[in-house]
Amino acid sequence: MEGYKRLAEEAMAQLGDADLFRAPAAESNSIAVIVQHIGGNQRSRFTDLLTTDGEKPHRHRDQEFEPHLATRAELLASWEASWQIVFHSLDSLQPGDLLRTVTIRGQPLTVLQAVMRQVAHYAHHIGQVVLLAKQWKGAEWQSLSIPKGKSLSPEALVAEKKWH
Repeated sequence: MEGYKRLAEEAMAQLGDADLFRAPAAESNSIAVIVQHIGGNQRSRFTDLLTTDGEKPHRHRDQEFEPHLATRAELLASWEASWQIVFHSLDSLQPGDLLRTVTIRGQPLTVLQAVMRQVAHYAHHIGQVVLLAKQWKGAEWQSLSIPKGKSLSPEALVAEKKWH
């Protein structure tokens, strides 16, 4: 999960403040709204992971999709705080906890299943963050992995040119 967190942070760092709050269409989410949703989910799922249902009564999921964080500083502070809840919860798990049963919306899952469910959920939304960031930056985008045309080693590129 640390890798996904870092990926989103590196994408957001490339953007100006306005781009964090910009949505591609009226019914689409901005990066800020996606971050709000991830945070709400994290606070609900990972607070008291072993002892309460992952869908907390105080969570208002629909409100997560209404912009309410107004600045980059607020957005990043909320982002960091929710990730710290996740990491604290995961760090406190013991090996025997992984097969314990927890619930999310009343559905029984092992802790391992519940965590893997969240990894998939966060990867999905962080992919959206990266896609939007890349869209907003256009040609100025700095690749977060291997840039186009750089997959092969310099030696392999030379050898490949010989074949074309």
